[in-house]
Amino acid sequence: MATATTGRVSAPASRAPQGQAGFAGTLRSEFTKIRSVRSTYWTLFALLVVSIGIGAVASWGIASHWSRMPAVERASIDLTQTSLGGLLYLGQLVIVVLGALTITSEYSTGMIRTSLSAMPRRGVIYGAKAAVFAVIALITALITSFIEFFVGQALLGSTHHSATLSQPNVLRAVIGSALYVALCGLFAYGIGTILRHTAGSITTGIGLLFVLPILADLLPSSWRIDVVRWLPSSAGSAISATAGTAQPHMFSSWGEFAVFGCYTAAVLIAGAILFRKRDA
Repeated sequence: MATATTGRVSAPASRAPQGQAGFAGTLRSEFTKIRSVRSTYWTLFALLVVSIGIGAVASWGIASHWSRMPAVERASIDLTQTSLGGLLYLGQLVIVVLGALTITSEYSTGMIRTSLSAMPRRGVIYGAKAAVFAVIALITALITSFIEFFVGQALLGSTHHSATLSQPNVLRAVIGSALYVALCGLFAYGIGTILRHTAGSITTGIGLLFVLPILADLLPSSWRIDVVRWLPSSAGSAISATAGTAQPHMFSSWGEFAVFGCYTAAVLIAGAILFRKRDA
């Protein structure tokens, strides 16, 4: 009589969990978060309108007084830089606010704990949030920079000295100004991660970008020429100038931009380290 053999039925091998969030999924999540906040739209709209408006007013003022200006004063005016002034000065102020809010708003509302529960890999969250913000800031700044340039040069057309993108260094100034503004936002994002406080982060960012150059102007000239080239804000005036750099003692346009890039990288790295080590 045949004997029945009983075999152990092996349990199916457990599969790796499907749909685990990675960097691509975190990017989508961060994009959803930043576009679902109404303040993002208002801030970017303010960046666009204020920058173009200030640039137009500055260009119109130059054009209306052009015929009464001495030849020496005319020669000293960088018409490209004039038309981009709104983005370079007030635009960077707006983007600093948005850059800080991108991270500090989650700490103030407590949403950072929810984000870390959904994605425990802190480095992924930090990088995805920075990448989404950088892309949005850069696209907005590029659109603003080109519109501001064309509006400004149209208003300066009556001077018969308006600039075109084909002229030397003009395209670099337009694109570089947008890159500088986006870098200001990332700079503030890093500061926000370090301080985790909205008001403190915005104040620190504004102080380093706006107040520090004013304080440097109070130094003796022999000290000032060595200090100014190392200031973060010097990148904006250098990258937007079409006739070399804004001041002879400064680095080249991209040299000044590289200095600010190093500052931003240092702040972002410090923020990443603290973001990974500190509690939410």
